[in-house]
Amino acid sequence: MEKWLMGVDLGGTTIKLAFLTANGEILHKWEVPTDISDQGKNITADINTAMEAKLHELGEDKSRILGIGMGAPGPVNAENGVIYEAVNLGWKNYPLKQSLTEKTGLPVWVDNDANTAAIGEMWKGAGAGASDMVCVTLGTGVGGGVIANGMMVQGISGAAGEIGHITAVPENGFECNCGKTGCLETVASATGIVRLALEDLKNHPESKLTDLLGANGSITAKDVVDCARNKDAYALHILDRVSFYLGYALANVANALNPEKIVIGGGVSKAGDILLKGVEAYFRKYTFLRVRESTELAIATLGNDAGVIGAAWMVKTHLLD
Repeated sequence: MEKWLMGVDLGGTTIKLAFLTANGEILHKWEVPTDISDQGKNITADINTAMEAKLHELGEDKSRILGIGMGAPGPVNAENGVIYEAVNLGWKNYPLKQSLTEKTGLPVWVDNDANTAAIGEMWKGAGAGASDMVCVTLGTGVGGGVIANGMMVQGISGAAGEIGHITAVPENGFECNCGKTGCLETVASATGIVRLALEDLKNHPESKLTDLLGANGSITAKDVVDCARNKDAYALHILDRVSFYLGYALANVANALNPEKIVIGGGVSKAGDILLKGVEAYFRKYTFLRVRESTELAIATLGNDAGVIGAAWMVKTHLLD
């Protein structure tokens, strides 16, 4: 009987779950709501219940599952699976690995969710074949993961790869939830793109974004991208600023690490070439020749599956390799 790997991607709204083969192919995937009540005390029990229900539906039992890999928000001690802090879940120094192991009776490995997404892209996505790569995820915030020699770089306190907190605006930057100002996250996330657009939109009544704001009471990062595709001058200006901040930050990352690939994922990456080409231009401007010629930028290909695939990879490497 072929054993399955289980991948879990824990988010503040939903928990994504999947059963995968040892080769990283998704066999079954589903999701359940994240119960953040009572400081997230029900989350690991909910994961076990969801797993058991799906196994019952498939006519299987837990003996089919080799182990569980899990990506969780916030810095993680990958050695013992303790979440240092996950503000949106109410966790601080929370023993996630221990709790999930006790609930499921299965071996468990835990890492930061951006790290597991990076691993997923290295194993089965845009970074396939690259053992030295960086993954940056552009969503509500900006996450990142650094892989060197095929291994995740953790850092002394689980905070390695926090690309979103590179200072991109050294003077008069926006405040970030991390406690400082000018972080890349404040200007290159979906939230940051909207923040940049609204900053001076009142002086651009000719922009379609002004019409959208008036009609809907708000605008989204997708609105900015769509308007840029339609040659809206102000939207193009905003996207150019975003491209500068991101290209400049990634150039500095590449100058230090010289990865084979930098993979850009998350919802904002769906902008595709209109974002990537601008980022590449600034990236090339700020990297030195050897890095410029050896490091490739690419858009992530796994979408929302990256996290569960990367989480399952941890099980594979610990129990099969």
